[in-house]
Amino acid sequence: MIRTFLTGVLVMAAAVSGLMAQLKPKSNAEAEAVRALFAARTQSPDATIKAAEDLLGKFADTAYKEVALLLEADAYQQKGDYVSAEITNQRVLEANPKNPQASMQLGELIMQHVGENDLDKEEQLSKSEKDFNQALESLDTRPNTGISDAQWEEAKKFMRAELQNDLGLAAIKRKKYDAAVADFKLAIEGDPQPAYQVRLAMAYQKTGKNDEALAICDKLLADPQLHPAIKQVAQGVQKMATQAKAAGGK
Repeated sequence: MIRTFLTGVLVMAAAVSGLMAQLKPKSNAEAEAVRALFAARTQSPDATIKAAEDLLGKFADTAYKEVALLLEADAYQQKGDYVSAEITNQRVLEANPKNPQASMQLGELIMQHVGENDLDKEEQLSKSEKDFNQALESLDTRPNTGISDAQWEEAKKFMRAELQNDLGLAAIKRKKYDAAVADFKLAIEGDPQPAYQVRLAMAYQKTGKNDEALAICDKLLADPQLHPAIKQVAQGVQKMATQAKAAGGK
């Protein structure tokens, strides 16, 4: 998935100095622990995890709890430790049940690891959709991450688009292609990035709307700067749509 998301946009959008001013550490020691956490992000996921736990261990009531846990969850995901990422996002929701970032990442973690032939596929996809819808409902509640109202409004736009994209991907996994079309359209309204467009083309093709799929693919493939992965998908959709039309499809 090509992401606009998580801690990079929503947490790190605010400068460390801005976070310090808005959330106000209670002591110099806490301030140093927060600075160490942000510095650790430039080092490694392991350094980030350690710094987050150091902060939370020493200052249990810190106003930076959500920030620290989101950064830690992101670090676990970078390491490929999806179980720990899921657990850490659950900790975020224990601190703030309406944190949309944590709900979104939980849903994505579940959905990305659902196999086509998994016996509990439907149950897991239902869980992920519940998380995505919870995140959508929570978008009007700004998390305690120190970012300004203007930054949060900008972040919300991209988060809403990504959540609609996530719902579209879940619909694709369920072979509910008409629902996927509707979700990807909403994603593109908020963020017309090529990744969302090519998925809309894929969903169109699956519903037999080959002309619509081809129009999107032709537009994407006319861009010489198109990402190679998206180009490959667009070419595949273009080929399937062309073959379907040649066989008598629309």
